[in-house]
Amino acid sequence: MNDNHYCVIMAGGSANHFWPISRESRPKQFLDIASTGKSFIRMTYDRFCRIVPQENILVVTLEKFGELVREQIPELPQANLLLEPYSRNTAPCIAFSALDILRRNPEATIVVTPADHIITEETSFIKATEEIIEYAEKYDVLMTMGIPPTGPDTGYGYIQVTGGKAAAQSDKPVKVKTFTEKPDKTLAEVFCKSGEFFWNSGIFAWKASVIIEELEKYLPDVMSAIKGVDFDGHEWRIQLQKAYSDCPKISIDYGVMEKTDRAWLYPGKFGWSDIDSWNSLFKAVLVKDEKGNVSNADKNLFNEDSDNLVITENKRKVYAIKGLKDFLVIDTDDALLICPRDDKQFKEFIAGLGMPGYEEFR
Repeated sequence: MNDNHYCVIMAGGSANHFWPISRESRPKQFLDIASTGKSFIRMTYDRFCRIVPQENILVVTLEKFGELVREQIPELPQANLLLEPYSRNTAPCIAFSALDILRRNPEATIVVTPADHIITEETSFIKATEEIIEYAEKYDVLMTMGIPPTGPDTGYGYIQVTGGKAAAQSDKPVKVKTFTEKPDKTLAEVFCKSGEFFWNSGIFAWKASVIIEELEKYLPDVMSAIKGVDFDGHEWRIQLQKAYSDCPKISIDYGVMEKTDRAWLYPGKFGWSDIDSWNSLFKAVLVKDEKGNVSNADKNLFNEDSDNLVITENKRKVYAIKGLKDFLVIDTDDALLICPRDDKQFKEFIAGLGMPGYEEFR
């Protein structure tokens, strides 16, 4: 492995898309939602140990999740756990980690990844990731991993490449033309039909020096705030808190990737899912019975039911359900969710947790 290659795992998200299993205090990246035996962040860490030196893997998360990271990745060096005081989306996170790595190694090339993806065909994933790191090391570009779309999914961002359909079908890096964030169904269908678009995986690679140049060019307020922190001083934590309070809440996609002329894409041809809801988990990952139902309970009595998802923390309990279709039944020690599986209805339903009196269930 190359000692100049680094990995940054972004693990600061706190949205409870998998309520009531996930909570604001323990979001999905720290859970084994997909029943693999490992949490998302543990799977991500183990995956990248096969790509970069283990001592070169950093995790960026919120201060309140520091102990969860230490619990799940006990071998992670303390210096490789970067704690953000506030959530400010991915641009400040990437600026923080890139500056830290540049101080360690001015020749560093970094692959950046979310902590909560499902990856299958790992051999193909590792080969593709090594390719984007090596390309970013050789050229002063901002690489992104594109996923060939399997359908007009409106939950993903889309990236158009230059050169039309022929370029998109290549196995080589290609220059990015446009970014579009989560289009509606009609536009997503147009994108897929054109053959020129990829899903935005949120996986990037770049030299530390190059991403800092682009951040200074397009997000100077973010860079000036974080560069003002004296990390060798006694008051760096207080300074970091102030820096983050001064930073806008902005993604790297919107802040840099949509504006830069250095964006390139590598076609990642492996199994990939950004699982961000019970519905997406049900569709993309879980094995269904002959009627389309999924349950992790030991015993179920389904009667005139189809396409339901039943998840319980007490697998010894029997679940007897009649007449439901396309529903969620999620059962924990302190909460029971029964609602349509549709993402929009789920989000509207759990919005009620914001009311007074429900603080302990958020």
